[in-house]
Amino acid sequence: MKSRRTLLIRTGHGSAGVSSVPGLPEAAPVAMAEAVPEPTWAPEAAPEPVPEPVRQPTARLIPEPPDHPPTVPAPSHPERPATTGTGTTPAFQPLFADAPGLNWAGPGDSWSNAWAAQPAAPTPVVPLAATVGSAVELPLTARDIELIRASLAVVEPVADRATAHFYALLFLHHPEVRSLFPAAMDVQRDRLFRALLAAARGAEDPVALRAHLGGLGRGHRRYGTLTGHYAPVGECLVQALARYAGARWDADTELAWRRAYLLISTIMIEAAEEAALTSPPWWQGEVVRHERPTRDVAVLTVRPDQAYPYRAGQYCSLETPWWPRVWRHYSFAGAPRSDGLLTFHVKAVQAGWVSNALVHRAAPGDVLRLGPAAGSMTVDHRAGADLLCLAGGTGIAPIRALVEEIVSHGPNAGRSVEVFYGARRAADLYELDGLRELAGRHPWLTVRPVLSGTGPAAGALTGELPEVVGRFGPWPGRDAMLSGPPAMVRRGVGVLLHAGVPAERIRHDLVGGLENS
Repeated sequence: MKSRRTLLIRTGHGSAGVSSVPGLPEAAPVAMAEAVPEPTWAPEAAPEPVPEPVRQPTARLIPEPPDHPPTVPAPSHPERPATTGTGTTPAFQPLFADAPGLNWAGPGDSWSNAWAAQPAAPTPVVPLAATVGSAVELPLTARDIELIRASLAVVEPVADRATAHFYALLFLHHPEVRSLFPAAMDVQRDRLFRALLAAARGAEDPVALRAHLGGLGRGHRRYGTLTGHYAPVGECLVQALARYAGARWDADTELAWRRAYLLISTIMIEAAEEAALTSPPWWQGEVVRHERPTRDVAVLTVRPDQAYPYRAGQYCSLETPWWPRVWRHYSFAGAPRSDGLLTFHVKAVQAGWVSNALVHRAAPGDVLRLGPAAGSMTVDHRAGADLLCLAGGTGIAPIRALVEEIVSHGPNAGRSVEVFYGARRAADLYELDGLRELAGRHPWLTVRPVLSGTGPAAGALTGELPEVVGRFGPWPGRDAMLSGPPAMVRRGVGVLLHAGVPAERIRHDLVGGLENS
């Protein structure tokens, strides 16, 4: 634990930050996720133009932002005969066809000011520890954890109002942090209470808590969060909890929350500042290939502006120029390559802001932002345990990456890998041919397609993916990896536990909810 001196404000790109409640989770993965409603509001008046930022020459391969809004790509699928009249009609209408400049980030766009604007310097604040005294710096006790959980139980039924009040306080008293958040705050509010619950439940396991919060601290750097942002967020959080915890709030409860928040923010700040010594807060990546294996799925190949370290099975967060400050998580679809290129599979989900932009609008030459790699769904190549993989839809991306990584390690030392690849329609099994080709060259790999919808199912098993896997069980002695829609992953975990796979050997990144939207 650091002394109160440690939390004096530090600024600069190496500092850590505020995006949701600092220290409290933002999101982690599953290769698809729930759709986020698209905002329906629009600015009342056109924003005042701002001077174009002066760009410094660079040797990187990332192109300069365009001087005009990008052209909406034409549909990549063949045209089909019109149902009425003569001629043809497009098989697909781009999401932004009627508003090609919507939320465009470029010169003259003062709403987001593109990516050239830096967050305003935070207002000097008093370190959190100094607001109460040395008692805040003492370690959390079992009584503190009990008080935190009791107050959360009271706040939970009114969590939407409590979180709205928190953000109102934060933006009113510290407007300099507003630019770090997306324009639409609905999803952000939902994340806050889930994050509080997760932190409260994990407080008794300091090792796991430190590992989890360290990842959050490193990830929050991509928002432009600084060390000085943590104290005002903590003060506003305490005020919001005090208002909605009712009779459960007293001096002891407040002290418990301040101790917990000091612990959380300290771990995040230290992790962020350590990461700043070796890596940037974000990478820029140019889209060099955009393919559409199905009507609503895109395979994007991205060239980062500098070396990007990751492991097969991990994921990263992406931000597009069309939805500034809105990040979504996507898994890497291949093992690390010698040319440094990255591949992502993206499915356009209903009302998904980022996914629809990436599938229907992105094109070669567009530039994305990438956060650091995260996730624990990786293979321990020293153990050599047999592997069971469940992949639904675009959840095949990290599973394909894991298989490629195993292939790259040479002889498999007796390890067998069984992949169950599920979708509703045969056309949605877009990676099946490639996986079967790998299985033909490596006898330790077995690929079983599974179809849950109606239609032709030649060579495929039928039924819901988790139940099909259960029919092939039991699966003792296996390491299991699951990737796909949240409902599939949850059912799959239950089936695997019943089929003899120990909980500690089941891996997925569903905790926190990967958002492929």
